[in-house]
Amino acid sequence: MGVTRADGALLAVDAGNSKTDVALVGPDGAVLGAARGGGFQPQGGNVRSAVDGLAELVERAVAGAGDGGPGPLPYAARVQACLANCDLPVEEERLTAEITARGWGRAVAVANDTFALLRAGLPDGGEPVGVAVVCGAGINCSGLGPGGRTARFPALGRLSGDRGGGTDLAEEALWWAARAADGRGGPTALANALPARFGLDGMPALIEALHLGAVAAARRHELVPVLFAVAAAGDPVARGIVDRQAEEVVTMAAVALGRLDLLGARVPVVLGGGVLAARHPLLHERVVALLARRAPGAVPVVVTAPPVLGAALLALDRAGAPAAAYARLRAHYA
Repeated sequence: MGVTRADGALLAVDAGNSKTDVALVGPDGAVLGAARGGGFQPQGGNVRSAVDGLAELVERAVAGAGDGGPGPLPYAARVQACLANCDLPVEEERLTAEITARGWGRAVAVANDTFALLRAGLPDGGEPVGVAVVCGAGINCSGLGPGGRTARFPALGRLSGDRGGGTDLAEEALWWAARAADGRGGPTALANALPARFGLDGMPALIEALHLGAVAAARRHELVPVLFAVAAAGDPVARGIVDRQAEEVVTMAAVALGRLDLLGARVPVVLGGGVLAARHPLLHERVVALLARRAPGAVPVVVTAPPVLGAALLALDRAGAPAAAYARLRAHYA
């Protein structure tokens, strides 16, 4: 267990809405141990219980680096935690305090999980400058400008003006399909394709199954690939939903770039999360085209590596690691 002692090891945590990755990384960039679990959702004041869920994964990752259990605290010199639902300053403060109290590392840094995606998509060395948009279960955006300036959004769903992500796309598809089926809306192939995904013969059956729980609400994300397939086949309603998602992605990126005075600069716009990383042609090509209009210097970069890479890179940044450490870490997740 010598490699996991607090003499240089780094603990990286990326906790998203749907999954959490933890990695114990050596000062040379070697991944010593790793663990994956479910999503991280501390809303409603459940910070302690949410971090309890992280604790199990941290112990598994540390134990995986040597024989026996995780060993005595602290496990690492530094902890870098990039967490979903860490959107407001007060949430960041509470999560930092809770993770610090666990004693996993001598130093603790907590940030929203969009910063993990952003760091993963930025080059190593030099000042980090760019913007990232995450479109997975939900949607969020963050940016870094010269001098360490940041751009953020609350990302609290419709409450904070957000639109998009897999959850929202599924709801939109269901809404249009339901109205097509009962005559309140125009026709769309979604009305047949969505229920067919679950072996049902029409929207009334799907509405009943979702309402009564015969089809679990958690399975609604399965409708997103159906939406993209119907859109790709030319259905105007489905294409409209996809177009609106592209517009929202670019709007968030452009606003963040504008806040950082980077709208005319040649900087990366990092795209990630399940919806964007899938590179559905209609969505991806629309995002690229709209971005070229709103921010002509922006360079789209799609990140498909696990965002825990970004959390680990941030930890290496704080540790002042050598260039070879970054190369080794990136090679692990390539």
